Amino acid sequence: MGFLSKVFGKKTKKHAAIKCHVSETLLEYGEGYLLTSAQIIDSKSFWDLIMSQPETKSYTIAHFEQNDSSATQMRGMIFNKYASKNDPWIVSDTYAKLFEIDHGLAQDQAKQWWESGKAFKPETCGPADQNMSKEKFESLKKYAVMEAGKEE
Repeated sequence: MGFLSKVFGKKTKKHAAIKCHVSETLLEYGEGYLLTSAQIIDSKSFWDLIMSQPETKSYTIAHFEQNDSSATQMRGMIFNKYASKNDPWIVSDTYAKLFEIDHGLAQDQAKQWWESGKAFKPETCGPADQNMSKEKFESLKKYAVMEAGKEE
């Protein structure tokens, strides 16, 4: 049957690669870890990385060195962007190490996500504030906005 498919031009469907939602590294079909917004924001290492990126570094410097309220407000908006995502996050091997998660489960869920045509959502998917206590959410927000990326 494979020969006839080649002869008559039937092609097997190739799955498109997708970018890691944190690093934009390309992930092939079946690769990666699937995380929720609550899992994403629950990592100080993640926030230190995000607030030190070239796109955010100027806000971090202005926040810490000049006590710039506009920069602090922008850092809050950055936090809200990550915390409010409704859909799951597909994350590369390198960046999955930033998170204290069940890596085996996250890989299994990523496979389910790929196999479902990217429709699968973990049970606790959705905005982070709906999937953790208010106290924990506020504590993580305070760290991300007020402390993350500070150079000692």
